Amino acid sequence: MTKAELVSKIASKAELTKAEAAKALDATIEAVKEALKKGDKVTLVGFGSFYVSKRKARKGRNPRTGQEIKIPATKVPKFTAGKSLKEAVK
Repeated sequence: MTKAELVSKIASKAELTKAEAAKALDATIEAVKEALKKGDKVTLVGFGSFYVSKRKARKGRNPRTGQEIKIPATKVPKFTAGKSLKEAVK
């Protein structure tokens, strides 16, 4: 499903115009990004949780040359599905 398809689905289910649905979706995505940037966890009960995970620095290999390289520590966004989402997918 693309973002445009999701906006159409939101518009029809919530009885909004596509423009209003697009604004609502963009605002939701932006709010989640801001919370994760601050290090907060975003929990949508029944749907799931977005959170930030830390990856330690590690050694890797350049696949082209085989040379060992250092991969720096980084933060990555993660998502864990909630119970009702897991059951809906079964």
